[in-house]
Amino acid sequence: MHSNSFLEDAGPTARASVRALRSSQIREVANAGLGRADVLPFWFGEPDEETPQAFRDAAIAHIASGQTFYVQTLGVPSLRESLASYVSTLHSRREVDNIAVTSSGTSALMTAVQAIVGNGDHVVVVTPLWPNLVEMPKVLGASVTTVPLEFAATGWRIDMEKLLAALTPDVRALLVNSPNNPTGWVMSEEEQRIVLAHCRKHGIWIISDDVYERYYYETPVAPTFLDIADENDRVISCNSFSKAWLMTGWRIGWLVVPRATLPEIGKLIEYSNTCTPGFVQSAATCALEQGEPVIARTVARLRLARDHLAARLREVPGVELAGPAPGAMYTFFRIHGVADSLSFCKALVAGGRLGLAPGTAFGPEGEGYLRWCYASAHDRLDEGVERLSRFLA
Repeated sequence: MHSNSFLEDAGPTARASVRALRSSQIREVANAGLGRADVLPFWFGEPDEETPQAFRDAAIAHIASGQTFYVQTLGVPSLRESLASYVSTLHSRREVDNIAVTSSGTSALMTAVQAIVGNGDHVVVVTPLWPNLVEMPKVLGASVTTVPLEFAATGWRIDMEKLLAALTPDVRALLVNSPNNPTGWVMSEEEQRIVLAHCRKHGIWIISDDVYERYYYETPVAPTFLDIADENDRVISCNSFSKAWLMTGWRIGWLVVPRATLPEIGKLIEYSNTCTPGFVQSAATCALEQGEPVIARTVARLRLARDHLAARLREVPGVELAGPAPGAMYTFFRIHGVADSLSFCKALVAGGRLGLAPGTAFGPEGEGYLRWCYASAHDRLDEGVERLSRFLA
């Protein structure tokens, strides 16, 4: 009789590509400090303000009306129409048939990757980067090549020659997050045009994480591939209501895809979570209708917080940071002598009562750096800098 004892001895395990995924070091640090009232946390990418009342009221009204049933897989028509209008106002024109609603921006990214990338494919990613985006292709058995941004006193930058050299004809997709988490780097329109032309030539997909496009300090929206791509280009934009509309806990995002790709996106949503809850979509619709003043006020607040934190950090001996980041909501800086950012951040929680994200959480290119989310009040930022100074003294 055939024996499975060798499987039983090994114990039940996931497949190798899943076991090889790296765990979130941000969570590892946060878990050491969550629940401690004496720790000042800046580790997560989350504004410190609550979701506006009007958005919450829209969700409450939806539930109170008894609408507690399944809704359309791709999103309720009214929200998809609003998103198509929103995207067309900010970028080039898109129709409802280019829009899919997802349960979070993370889900939007994973759905896009699932639609494009398969086992044995080759993917290029610009790093340092939020770890999910690097690991998602690996879940599907793809290999990942990273092209690191370069630190400079004037700001982070991309070496275009290195990026184009990495985008060989065998590459299936390029993943870009701009404005970037954790550095705040923004790919310029000129750089995007060069990359798009190169990817068109070789048939490479571009998956663009645009979640921070409204957290941009030079114009109302950051440059994106949606500004320059044709509707049928191999470009997918992934976005979320989490940041700009102060809705991190609501878990709702969207995709902008070529029309021909939409049916496949619908299948993936159906087989993963069926649909995004209707009451959450009502809150998102309200956010699109009433949220522009919220975004404008938040961006103005973040710009001041960015400059305030940078000025205070430059007063701390040993701290080095790049020039003002044009986007996102993070300062990515280094401290002389810190070579193990994970151990440093754990010690900072334990002995300094301050929570920051280790640079190595964003890939080996981020080692030696720390990420500070500055979406907070100035007095909290000041207290955080004082705790860092005392810890380093």
